[in-house]
Amino acid sequence: MKFSENWLRSFVNPPLSSDELAHVLTMAGIEVESIESVAAAFDKVVVAEVLSVEKHPTADRLKVCNVKIGETAEDLLQIVCGASNVSTGVKVPCALTGANLPGFMIKKTKLRGIDSEGMLCSAKELGISEAADGLMLLADDAPVGTDFRDYYGLDDRIFTLKLTPNRADCLGVFGVAREVSAITAVELHDSLAINAIPVEINDTLDMQVMASEACPLYCGRIMRGINLDVSLTPLWMKQRLERSGIRSINPVVDITNYVLLETGQPMHAYNLEKITGTIQVRYALLHESIELLNGSQVNLNPEMLLIADAHRPLALAGIMGGLDSGVTQGTADIFLESAFFNPNVISGKSFQLGFSSDSAYRFERGVDFSATRAALERVTYLIQTICGGQAGPVTEVKHKLPQRSAVNVRINRIKRVLGININKQQVNDYFKRLGFEFLVKEDIFNVKPPSYRFDLAIEEDFIEELARIYGYDHIPAHFPHASMAMLPASETERSSMELKQLLVARDYQEVINYAFVDADWELDFVNNSTPVTLKNPIASQMSVMRSTLIGGLISNLQFNLNRKQTRVRLFEIGCCFVREDESDCKQIERIAGLSYGDAVFEQWGVSARNVDFYDVKADLEALCKGRSIYFKNLPHPALHPGKSAQICVEDRSIGWLGELHPRWQKKYGLQKNTILFEINLENLKFKSVSVAKEIPKFLPVRRDIAIIVDSDISVHSLLVCLFAEKSAIVSDISLFDIYRGKGMENTKKSLAFRVLLQDTEKTLTDEEADFAVTNLIEVLKNKFGATLRN
Repeated sequence: MKFSENWLRSFVNPPLSSDELAHVLTMAGIEVESIESVAAAFDKVVVAEVLSVEKHPTADRLKVCNVKIGETAEDLLQIVCGASNVSTGVKVPCALTGANLPGFMIKKTKLRGIDSEGMLCSAKELGISEAADGLMLLADDAPVGTDFRDYYGLDDRIFTLKLTPNRADCLGVFGVAREVSAITAVELHDSLAINAIPVEINDTLDMQVMASEACPLYCGRIMRGINLDVSLTPLWMKQRLERSGIRSINPVVDITNYVLLETGQPMHAYNLEKITGTIQVRYALLHESIELLNGSQVNLNPEMLLIADAHRPLALAGIMGGLDSGVTQGTADIFLESAFFNPNVISGKSFQLGFSSDSAYRFERGVDFSATRAALERVTYLIQTICGGQAGPVTEVKHKLPQRSAVNVRINRIKRVLGININKQQVNDYFKRLGFEFLVKEDIFNVKPPSYRFDLAIEEDFIEELARIYGYDHIPAHFPHASMAMLPASETERSSMELKQLLVARDYQEVINYAFVDADWELDFVNNSTPVTLKNPIASQMSVMRSTLIGGLISNLQFNLNRKQTRVRLFEIGCCFVREDESDCKQIERIAGLSYGDAVFEQWGVSARNVDFYDVKADLEALCKGRSIYFKNLPHPALHPGKSAQICVEDRSIGWLGELHPRWQKKYGLQKNTILFEINLENLKFKSVSVAKEIPKFLPVRRDIAIIVDSDISVHSLLVCLFAEKSAIVSDISLFDIYRGKGMENTKKSLAFRVLLQDTEKTLTDEEADFAVTNLIEVLKNKFGATLRN
């Protein structure tokens, strides 16, 4: 919210500089985002009147002007001017000789042989505007000779507040002044309080409030005989509007905008000639539409509240008036509206429409319903003062307004929450300064919040008010004292940070994605047709909660490929949400990774090749180091049917590894194979404790076993069985060759295992080694039907 400091000080004028005032407001929770001067610094500029204009004798575009800058004969100057809008009788700012304007200084000079003793100024030359078309023309009653800075109120500053949504009471200058008065204990001048305007005509409009919960209070009055053709918005009002970021339109519209900025109460004026029959406050009907003041055509839905007459909508209630019923030049009769709309009805409508308004911004946060009628009287008074006209009686339709319940505030609770002693008399004074009604019984204040404070509902809210007035900067900072101790760290558990560091060491980069994802991702990557849906998604493509991390990684990959990154290795740790039943879901933390492009960075020493299944498999084996990990050939919706595997540890499935399905590779525009893995994080946190072993002093013995088995027998099952049946001197068994092809049946495969044997006490004999190997061969024959390969 922007406003003029001079306007604020017309209500309350504490003995503080602008910067001090801004600090006081900020420390009380009303943050001042910026302070700007109204105009750049300049001096020796006065209000002048052009007495005569003659053509320059030697320059077609220049004119010689006789200018009056005071009441004496010496106050007549000759100034050469090139502005197209200079003419006899106009009043303009005049920079005298020696004046310092933004960027240059005025000197007495000659222009094409004619003396010029100053300069007639445009708004741009004075630093008031960024652009100007000719001289800055002043009002006819501007006093000649007056210092222009004083006349135009340029020794003013513009305050911009960054208000939190709960402080709707400060969305009017008077509300900010009320706050300053409470903070500084300086008297507030309530110049808004006026008597009811005398009724001069009996004209009224019938009003029907059909949506009483949405509009509990609606006030209106007719005014006739206003004169917009002659009347002009006063300079002081126009300046205050402009300094608040609102352009002047016509006196009636300017006055309603002015009262909105002044009181925080949005107002609207309708052209009475455009209203047929009664005024109705109702919800929109199907297929209704309206063209608004900003020129947008809105197709209405039944959730939108309208102001309408007997035949058509006139305005979107609390948001913006209709173009056809607006007040324009020539309007003589108007209908004034002042109302209180339920914030819940207005909230969110601006988002749906794609634009906001000053009215909607205030109504959706809550306005003072006790001042609705007073604001109408204020507008009427200003219109009569500026535009004339006769006022009819105020018609009011009133229903159930919000109730402001009293709250008990305890002295001992104040001390406990704030940690400081605020005595009973101080609490009494602070509540009075805040304008709260209260009763005191012993050490309990029974406080009723005012109608303009929608944010006060519980005891802590009122304690916060006391803290604000007391001053946050006056509350001493006590740092907590606590003994420091090392927390026990489990030797058998790894943290998420350790897993991240391990993946980063293997050339992966971490990403963080939203848990809200596109519903198509859930169908594509996990075949999930019933994901956890959001009632109010922040975007249409983020409408469900993810049950897999794969979609986010694919999106990250597309982002990188669009920016010419040809090698991408990413991982993410995050929560996934799996529906257990229709009313509940389970949150599971997972880790997922993606590899795309070259296996290693381009370099002269290594031939280029694409990353494959086994590269990522090696990464996972490093991630699960110390645990028995193996892979089962099983299908997954996101992965290639023949290149996907279930990751298992100790006979328990923990995740998936594989190549992206060709269908999704084509759909998401990926040119190369993409390798993915996803694991439940809980299954990776265990780590085995290192155990010291004696280093053997004797050389190992190697024996190879080559067998033929059925193709459907997995190497993992063979190794598990071999390790279970091996003798103590067998230190390691590993596969080093697989053969299928010429000389081998289609249903068979050849496997070659390396067997290492070693004893810590002595050198093994051939007989001992052969006996241990023979036992292993017998196990393979008996349990798997294996035969030795010749």
